[in-house]
Amino acid sequence: MKENITNHSSSKKEERIGLMLWFRITRIYNQSIRESNQHLRKWKLSTAQFDILVQVGFHERLSQQELANKLFVTKGNITQLLSKREELGLIKREQEWKTKYLSLTEEGKEFFYEVVPKQEYFQASQFSNLNYTEKKQLLNLLRKI
Repeated sequence: MKENITNHSSSKKEERIGLMLWFRITRIYNQSIRESNQHLRKWKLSTAQFDILVQVGFHERLSQQELANKLFVTKGNITQLLSKREELGLIKREQEWKTKYLSLTEEGKEFFYEVVPKQEYFQASQFSNLNYTEKKQLLNLLRKI
């Protein structure tokens, strides 16, 4: 009986620490998104719009469906996010039969090379309180999840 109580207690501790980890990761993620949105306001971008810019820029040309799959959103959501970037002359859409392909315009490429390195530096700097070894350790631990 005592062994059963001990196992139950250990199980509850495991569950509790797992829940605490989940809350901590969620808070870090939400804080990071808020700070990224704040940083990206300089270029009138949200994190979702930035993600589109990055994906289209790195792939040079991809279909709207491929983009939706990479960002884990629906084609309808992509259409809405793309319209604004297209109006600004950053992205162009080309229809080939049933498929819409996306690529950056020349202005979009310039914008990409201006914004992406600055945002990447900003995002990386959020881990500046950790030394290199700690960053590697955290990365390895997160991969195990």
